[in-house]
Amino acid sequence: MKRYLAVAPIGVAATLLLTTALHAEQWIQIEAQPTLTQATEAAQGYAASLPNVVGFALPGRWHAIALGPYATEVEAESARQALRADRQIPGDSYITDGARFQSPFWPVGANLAVLSAATTAPDTPPAALSEEAADQVTEAAMTPGETLEQPPVVLDETPAEARASERQLDRSEREALQIALRFAGTYNSGIDGAFGPGTRRAMSEWQTLKGYEPTGVLTSRQRGEVLAAYRNAIDSLGMRPVVDEVAGIAIELPMGLVKFDSYAPPFAKYSATDGSDAQVLLISQTGDEATLGGLYEIMQTLEIVPMDGPRSRDKNSFTLTGSNARITSHTEARLVNGTVKGWTLIWPAGKGPSDEKRHQMALDAMKASFAPTDGILPDAYGDGAEQDIDLMAGLDIRRPEKAGSGFYVDDTGTVLTSADLVAQCARITLTDGNEATVSATEDGLALLTPSEPLAPLAVAAFDSHLPRLQSEVSVAGFAYADRLDAPTLNYGLMAEHKGLSGEEDLLRLAMNTLPGEAGGPLMNTAGAVIGMLLPTSAIPEAQGRSLPEDVAFAYDMEKLVGFLSANGVTATASDMASTGDADLVTIGRDLTVLVNCWN
Repeated sequence: MKRYLAVAPIGVAATLLLTTALHAEQWIQIEAQPTLTQATEAAQGYAASLPNVVGFALPGRWHAIALGPYATEVEAESARQALRADRQIPGDSYITDGARFQSPFWPVGANLAVLSAATTAPDTPPAALSEEAADQVTEAAMTPGETLEQPPVVLDETPAEARASERQLDRSEREALQIALRFAGTYNSGIDGAFGPGTRRAMSEWQTLKGYEPTGVLTSRQRGEVLAAYRNAIDSLGMRPVVDEVAGIAIELPMGLVKFDSYAPPFAKYSATDGSDAQVLLISQTGDEATLGGLYEIMQTLEIVPMDGPRSRDKNSFTLTGSNARITSHTEARLVNGTVKGWTLIWPAGKGPSDEKRHQMALDAMKASFAPTDGILPDAYGDGAEQDIDLMAGLDIRRPEKAGSGFYVDDTGTVLTSADLVAQCARITLTDGNEATVSATEDGLALLTPSEPLAPLAVAAFDSHLPRLQSEVSVAGFAYADRLDAPTLNYGLMAEHKGLSGEEDLLRLAMNTLPGEAGGPLMNTAGAVIGMLLPTSAIPEAQGRSLPEDVAFAYDMEKLVGFLSANGVTATASDMASTGDADLVTIGRDLTVLVNCWN
């Protein structure tokens, strides 16, 4: 039986002995740090949840944090996969025999007996030994007459030997090494199998990052380390070809992270496995250029496509990329022989550079492998998705944070609305999705300018004559946000030409209103605008009080016209006489705009 001498603290001879002993076992290297302080903090962090954390000095200035030892590579790999699946160790952790490990710095006060005893007892779990076990090992190590057996020191290749072994690589192996160096973040040139200056610089940079001498020529062991990190990432993704015959799509998917879920036209859904939070949608439907355009617009309303990100569209294809603090989403679709085929990859955000590399690998593989095949997902396939106007094929449709009303005040589509509605909006859209920006605000009023000029069917015509008290008035507004395609007309009475505290620019109405109607035009019986409905929150007297349900307020015409004039908009005077209900409804619908606030 092999025994190793216990020495504390570890000297040069003991370090050599420990290093050679470690080579007989396998370790999981989970990370490396450039300073002892950083490495100790990292090891301490891992040790809080893992029992077998050991820190070793590396050649140069770097320090490794490892788990082990394990009796065999199979045992080590099984443990690595389990720990990585539980997200207890980084995804780019890899198996090593510890040839580069020098003196241990963690656990603090670690000695050779504890560590080497673990290497000679394969049945011992990979955890720190108890004090009693350590004492027994130490005692056994000091038994008189016992001889020490030292495994041979495993040396890495010299630069000349590294070049010689490198010359044995064929083109595919050299290309694979360039791909792995690109994954490691040190190579950004073409994959051509030629080890020119760019590849040599990448090798040298990688060696420096890992604490090796930067020779620009990787040894066989170093090449294995580079490739292992890349292959581990590939293995964790589980990329493999998938042919979905129902959807008529062939593509490589990260099947280590997703599994088939269901068909909900126009999507074949692949949901996350084991808490990966990744999702894939395959897109398949019959259609033409109009169908493609409609899908492009609809996809942008879904929660799985964040608003921030590049997007492009032509008559035959589109791409959509969106990112927020929670997810990153990429969609591609194109017309193929009377069908629309494509895919979406949804990936969790904020999991670090290593996970972002895996995301890019999956994205690249899907882009390169996507191929439409025979077959099309029927509109009525399967059990069907839940029917809900807030869902599209079972996916949540993005809803604005706030929605209310406004109305056109000039022929280019300028809109007047409530300042409360558009305060602190990252994005504002009008009816039909037209984007707008706030061009002016003052004293509860806001002016919106559309990103492109519009041609409204009607523009506000103002009447300076207020209706008599108890006369009928109406408000046009989107009481139910976008649940309805057009505004509703709400009727009430003019209760007072002042506010509750005598405010001269307010009108009090006897009318039951809903929040979505705020910002809409208040009209007389001729359809002329005499004010703008206010949200209850804008009335100081209403704050902290419960007013009767039929009490509402509006800014009067003079306040509105003064605000418009101050901001370069000329108000149009009304010359209309009283009209019938049907005409009043038409005027209200042509005049009123849905205003959405997005965040």
